Parts: sequence; C-alpha cells; structure tokens
Amino acid sequence: MGKISVTMVVNGDKVGPMEVSEYTSMLDFLHEYLNLTGTKLGCGIGVCRACEVVVERDDGSLEVVRSCINNVGRFIDKKVTTVEGHARRNADGEIEQLAPIQQAFLEHFSFQCGWCTPGFVNAAMVLIDRLKREPVAAEDLEATISEALQHHICRCTGYVRYFRAVKDVIESTPGLVKSEG
Repeated sequence: MGKISVTMVVNGDKVGPMEVSEYTSMLDFLHEYLNLTGTKLGCGIGVCRACEVVVERDDGSLEVVRSCINNVGRFIDKKVTTVEGHARRNADGEIEQLAPIQQAFLEHFSFQCGWCTPGFVNAAMVLIDRLKREPVAAEDLEATISEALQHHICRCTGYVRYFRAVKDVIESTPGLVKSEG
C-alpha cells in the first residue's frame, strides 16, 4: 500500500505534511488523524450526504464534497471546512458564537439524532455563500433551498425543520434575496 504526503488547511489551520495511506478516505483522515469527529459516516457509499465537508474552489466559491467516498488525496492543498469549523472560537478554542445556520437549526429543533446534521449545515453554508454572489428572486427561494438540500437523507425529522431554518437564515440575511423592483 502506497503512502502520500498530505497538506491542506482544515478549519483555518494548516495540516501537514503528513504521510498517510493513499487509500485513506477523507472521512477517516478527519476522524483518525485530526480528531475531528463531527463529520459523520452515514451510508458509506456517498448517498446520504451526512459526510459532506465544504471545500473552497480556486475562484473562492465553496462546494460540498462527500468525504466517505473521496480519498484524502483529492483534498491536498485545499481549504476544507468541517461542521466544527463554522462557529467562532476564542483563543482557547472554546465556542463563542455559532454560525447563523447552526443557531437556526437549534432554534428550529431541526434535528433529532443529529447524524445527518453536519451534511445539512455544510450544504446550507455553501448555499448561503452562493447566494451572496448570486442572490435569488424571492419567488424562487423555496425551490432554490429544495434543490440545495434535496439529496440529503434524514431518517428522523421529515426535513421540514431543516428547510424552515435555512429559509429563515436566508430571508434574514441582507443581500441573499433580490429585492423586487
């Protein structure tokens, strides 16, 4: 089994270089090498999307990438954000403030077991980033949210609370929805 040298930025911190098996999944790398266990293994075949992490593209835009089916080599020299990386922390690493979407999920009781929540949080963060660049018309907002979340599988909540939380954050964040006129 071959080894590769891995370097990347995860949640704002430089990681590596580290030698790991070329067959190490990103999910296993996060769990076993970085002790970041917020990203969850759901189905293990990339269908449920509980394992999604956020990756910054070369143009600065964000995308979600499934970490259970992608080897760590895909993430070399990338900026990656896990569910742990969205909240604002103090110098001691303690959470000072949750990201607005995380707070909205709490306020809407958007999860039960919470297993799928990291994937929903990351998908919502990518959607919000996209809407900062390309605001959506108010009449298209619900379809836009549905499109962003449609592939996520949750066995507990029925999706309504996730949807409402995301919609509330988007509607309360200036500039994400085009004003009429």
